[in-house]
Amino acid sequence: MKPIATFQDLLIKCNTENKKIYEIAQQEEAKFAECEISEVRKNIEAVLSAMQDSIKEGLNSSELSMSKMVGADCEKLKNYYTKQNGIFSPQLQNVIKYALATAEQNARMGKIAACPTAGACGIVPAAILGISNAKNASNETIINALLTAGIIGKIVAAKAALAGAVGGCQNECGVAAGMAAGAVVEILGGTNEQILNAAALAIKNILGLACDPIAGLVEVPCVKRNPFLAVHSITAAEMALADIQSIVPIDEVIDALKQIGALMSPALKESAQAGLATTQTGLKITESLNKIWNS
Repeated sequence: MKPIATFQDLLIKCNTENKKIYEIAQQEEAKFAECEISEVRKNIEAVLSAMQDSIKEGLNSSELSMSKMVGADCEKLKNYYTKQNGIFSPQLQNVIKYALATAEQNARMGKIAACPTAGACGIVPAAILGISNAKNASNETIINALLTAGIIGKIVAAKAALAGAVGGCQNECGVAAGMAAGAVVEILGGTNEQILNAAALAIKNILGLACDPIAGLVEVPCVKRNPFLAVHSITAAEMALADIQSIVPIDEVIDALKQIGALMSPALKESAQAGLATTQTGLKITESLNKIWNS
């Protein structure tokens, strides 16, 4: 049987079989892994458990990364929300905290679930669990959302590499935001079309994002990009649920993603040769870290 290579293929299959995207995702994964759907869902539950653990550990730690650049900001955010009402609703505050907690865990070499990459590890779990917790969603619903996110990432990966070194941060945090947006729409009962539209809205509005980490570490600006893009994904989901559509279909958005990545200078693709990495501050930090590591 012809594999699902495009989002149009996915939508046609969903319509033909009268199924939701997550149902097709688990069906395809079971076929690929030569196992039962129940085993696929069990494996996804293990991924969910890892996400929950990384959030919990991240929320309870203020340990700095080896570079000392990141690790204590989630604690600051928690303290702020304890003292102030904040601008966002409690559920969006949780989304921000969860994303920051997970990304900081990654920076301090804690266990995380790469979704789709380690540098973008906080976006999908933060959006899914932040909204799921607010809506008291069941584990089954959360697993459905993760399956939805997974097949979105899988189809993108078949067309464009997910590494920042290949296509910039648009391919990491941008794709993660698309995965998260689609997953949130699934949690909130949206249609297949709304799910894919949410992913398109999230990805197309972050096209061109460079990957310019200071000292080549997945820390600055990577860690803070996770909460920003997690909220970005919620915006896309809300717009899609309101039937606001991306004029450009998602398959064409991914074509644009790939094209922009190819046109982007290698200096802006995880090489630390431009952008924030070569600001005056960025170069000073790099020089300081090099002295420590080379001593």
